Amino acid sequence: MRLYLTTLNPTDSVIDGFLPAAAALGWDVTILTDQPDGYPDHEVIATDVCDPRALIDTIAAHHRPDVVFSNSDHLQAETALAAEYFDLPHKDWRACATAKNKALMRRRLRLAAVEPVRSVRLPPGMAAMPEAVPYPVVVKPAMGVASEDVVLAAGPAELAVAVREIRKRRPDDVLVAEEYLEGPLHTLETLGDGRTTAVIGGFRTTLGPLPHFVEERLDWHPDPPTGHRRHVTAALAALGAGLGACHTEYVITRDGPRIIEVNYRLIGDNCDFLLADLVGVPLHEWILRVHAGEPLPDPFPGVFPGVFPGVAEPYGPGRHSVDLHGAVVSVVADRPGVITAAPPALVPSQAPPLPQDRSTPRNGVRLWHRPLRAVGDRIDPTNTNRDYLGLIRAIGSDRAGIDSAIDAFRAAHPWVIA
Repeated sequence: MRLYLTTLNPTDSVIDGFLPAAAALGWDVTILTDQPDGYPDHEVIATDVCDPRALIDTIAAHHRPDVVFSNSDHLQAETALAAEYFDLPHKDWRACATAKNKALMRRRLRLAAVEPVRSVRLPPGMAAMPEAVPYPVVVKPAMGVASEDVVLAAGPAELAVAVREIRKRRPDDVLVAEEYLEGPLHTLETLGDGRTTAVIGGFRTTLGPLPHFVEERLDWHPDPPTGHRRHVTAALAALGAGLGACHTEYVITRDGPRIIEVNYRLIGDNCDFLLADLVGVPLHEWILRVHAGEPLPDPFPGVFPGVFPGVAEPYGPGRHSVDLHGAVVSVVADRPGVITAAPPALVPSQAPPLPQDRSTPRNGVRLWHRPLRAVGDRIDPTNTNRDYLGLIRAIGSDRAGIDSAIDAFRAAHPWVIA
């Protein structure tokens, strides 16, 4: 089995997730990327991965493909077109393009009568500020990631300032101004095989202070209410998102759930590894297998009812995921300066394994730490997820135990910026 994996910069999900998963499946892997130096010890072909014509040409000149796959936010449509060219299982490229572009996503959800969130597209060169959206509004790049240039504006003057500042960095980008959705922020994690879609569970997201939207913590929420699941899966159905993993963010407003964004790939920032441990499945392997045309396992742990034709029957949340609590805490730089001290990395091989029945972790809490910066690095905060210094991942029997373990680790191993 030959997997062509399209990617940009190396990520934990690829290096520690999908590449080991492919090896465990016994697949041969060819990496297509425009950053070939980031993947030592793998077969790599330098390719303009943002051009589907280049992907198709490169693959056609190499080994016969069996799977063409990407977990990159930026390469879903391109990869889907390449897979379709070779008559392989593929996502609908239109669904990929619509999910990625927040202006197109809002338009599609309105046309499908899924939800009435008001938004205005701000193309480059637009002089006047919009009047159709009630304040406060959130302005963001239509194709943005990592909370970059996402700002809350209380009125027209603040919106004008925010747009002007964003335009300095993104003069040619389309922006979106949309009504601010107030309420708790959650995620829903799904996996589909193109016929059936499983809802694995979700997370409760804690944000940093407004007017920015930096994600500081995600806590496992294994059993999202039925209304939330139905609303999100209705949105995914309207967008056409059915094959592979999908990470959807939504807010619980006073009028019900409302979509923030749909990321047509696996959740990142180490939450994918947390998710796999909590549900107790080889998640990265299963994602690759559905892209090879295999059906989802039946029953699937954590499957809930939804609204897709052929949606999986509800088996209820996996017992293990209910009995355990999990969290990923992002350590965020709070000042500019140079890092003079940093915590050590704690890798999964150093953590005690979960017991066979997975009901209670040994030694109380399993803790991982993934440093994202190093001693000597210069820090200039940007009020985005790019300000992360490290990620702390923990699994325990309850939140109190996890919080205690995380606090103890941070107290013993602080990040120091001078």
